[in-house]
Amino acid sequence: MPAPVTEIINTGTELMLGSILNSHQQWLCRELTQVGFLVSRQTAVPDAGADIRQAVSEALQRSDLIITTGGLGPTSDDRTRELIADLLGRKLMENAQARSNIEQFFAVRAKPAPRSTFVQALAPEGAVVLQNAHGTAPGLAIQVLPPQSSRPQGSWLIMLPGPPRELHPMFRNQVVPLLRRQFPDAPPFTCSVLRTTGLGESYLEEMVAPQLELFVARGLEVGYCARVGEVELRLSSSVPGGSELVQEAEAVARQVLGDWIYATGDDSLETSLVRLLTAREWTLALAESCTGGYIANKITNVPGASAVFLSGVVSYANEAKQKFLGVSHATLETHGAVSRATAEEMARGIRERTGADFAAAVSGIAGPSGGTEEKPVGTVFIGIASGEDVVVHHRTNRYDRETFKFVTAQQTMEMLRRAVLKRKEASA
Repeated sequence: MPAPVTEIINTGTELMLGSILNSHQQWLCRELTQVGFLVSRQTAVPDAGADIRQAVSEALQRSDLIITTGGLGPTSDDRTRELIADLLGRKLMENAQARSNIEQFFAVRAKPAPRSTFVQALAPEGAVVLQNAHGTAPGLAIQVLPPQSSRPQGSWLIMLPGPPRELHPMFRNQVVPLLRRQFPDAPPFTCSVLRTTGLGESYLEEMVAPQLELFVARGLEVGYCARVGEVELRLSSSVPGGSELVQEAEAVARQVLGDWIYATGDDSLETSLVRLLTAREWTLALAESCTGGYIANKITNVPGASAVFLSGVVSYANEAKQKFLGVSHATLETHGAVSRATAEEMARGIRERTGADFAAAVSGIAGPSGGTEEKPVGTVFIGIASGEDVVVHHRTNRYDRETFKFVTAQQTMEMLRRAVLKRKEASA
């Protein structure tokens, strides 16, 4: 049986104005892929009634599964519920459980429930009501049969609330089980994502593509996604035996790419670094100048980072480099704040003062001004201290300030990751 044709319709004038980021597109596509539903089309429309009706009406003519987001709240611009009920010719009827949930939501907060909120308890006749454990607007699931749907078995239309904290658990806990019941013959889909850093997209393809040709002939799909500072290698298959095929291809890709791979799936570089340090009970300290604490922020965003991260110093001024890190006045005068010598003394200083197993220091010129012919904008020196040794790397990252900080942070964490791996191998 072919995969169900799947479509997402995101509603909200705020999306069209650019007031908020449409994060539902990425999140729902990823979640649907994991259960074997590949999205063939995404549409975003304003809250205008004609646009919502047209988008849903057209989707029913081509898709087996349509998921809408937004427009289920209590205000006048939340119109998805009534517009779809009218489109399908179904009456809106109050759902007792949904009304009870709304009353309970306000009762536990010791607040009166505004009358307008009870419109959220209305559901089109025959709809499956998806109760909301994190808000007041329930989701709705409706089976639309021919002739309103052009699909031979009809279409499933699922309406989800807009707030992510409500949509995410509702989708995982209620929509996914419904999809598995209603589409039991959907072909399996297996996907593995290998995350790499330090390699360009073309170089990565040159390394792995020849080794994967036989797998592609058997039904493997290979994709590359380049981001600033990293490239993802995606291996997927929806053919019978696809899971084993992906596993075999991944084993080959891992053998070819080796340590260029830092994680799989959604894991970040900082998560991989913290995990490596935690496994050996090794500690880390940072001395940052041009990145302004950005690396420390990324590290401390990882749950459990407190077990390995000892300290971070933002030594933006030369005086701070001297006072807190022990960088000598002579070094700063002779070589400058952005230099190999200064980065080395920063890394050595923060490691000695904290007693960390590993330390990193960065000093550079983020721009747009401040560069010279000898040290142009984008120049950065990254010092990595492991034990008594300090290795300093020179990079030129010619980007805007924000991207400069991101790329420099990625480079620093990758250098730390490789230093940890090297010490791990030496101590094995």
